[in-house]
Amino acid sequence: MDNVSMQKYFTLSGLNYAAQHRIVLFALTLLCYSVIWMVNAALILTIIVDRKLHEPMYIFLCNLCISGLYGTVGFYPKFLLDLLSPSHIISYTGCLLQSFVIHSSSGSDLSILTVMAFDRYVAICYPLMYHSVMTRQRITLLVAFSWLLPLFCMFSNMMSVFQIKLCGSLIPKLYCSNSLISKLACNVSMANNSITYFNIVIYSFHLLFVLWSYLYLVHKCLGSKENRKKFSQTCVPHLVSLLNFCFAVLFDMMYSRFGLGMLPLGMQNFMAIEYLVIPPIVNPLVYGFNLTKIRSRISGLWRSKKRASCDMLPVKHGIIRDVVS
Repeated sequence: MDNVSMQKYFTLSGLNYAAQHRIVLFALTLLCYSVIWMVNAALILTIIVDRKLHEPMYIFLCNLCISGLYGTVGFYPKFLLDLLSPSHIISYTGCLLQSFVIHSSSGSDLSILTVMAFDRYVAICYPLMYHSVMTRQRITLLVAFSWLLPLFCMFSNMMSVFQIKLCGSLIPKLYCSNSLISKLACNVSMANNSITYFNIVIYSFHLLFVLWSYLYLVHKCLGSKENRKKFSQTCVPHLVSLLNFCFAVLFDMMYSRFGLGMLPLGMQNFMAIEYLVIPPIVNPLVYGFNLTKIRSRISGLWRSKKRASCDMLPVKHGIIRDVVS
């Protein structure tokens, strides 16, 4: 039993494709990863560079994009290597680290979305008190809460998984997951189950708070045209991101808990990685197109860059004429 339980490597499943199909999938995955980095980095840099965007909502949005990039780093590099490799194995330490990064990123996403819901609640329901409530110190605390709580929760979960003895090495997924590692345990771990349920309770309170705040927001906005405008401009993108996150995590939980073995392999793989593909692309695009300040700032940078390139053309032509003459 001791020899079986001391696993050094895990085998990842789900890449049972022909070599030519894996090459096509590699190209598409690399393109997707590049798009994720471009749209998120563009939004992050826009918010950092423009001092007019150093407001609570944009600071939280910047952290949401950073969290999205942080989570994809835990998946895409390893997945791209697996697509080019005949064997799909990962070390025990690497598996725990990958699971920690991906799940702490999803926890951070939910915490940031919860903080953003609180920010919108204060901005619309108590506009006169907004700046006295959302002070720099409180913003710092909320950002720290959004990162430290999920890191602590997932670190505790990872350490509980680290303590269990394993009787298998096959993970039926494209990447490592604490729940799937726990299924390989020789015996049921009460510590792991307790920490898992504790984390579920914490993030259930997150969702309940978001639900309560939006019920109050909708009730408040129904009687005011100005509040309805604020809601459509700032809350609708947040709702889109929240619903997208919830559906993605729901798919992942269904995959991890129930397997969905009756579905085709491609559909299973998509459901397993949906929240590592769709939210990191949709979030910056939804906010970039809907928030007026960000949209105008990005379009202004684009116009100034285009104007600068056009201004360089006469100079270049003049240099060419001087050389020729």
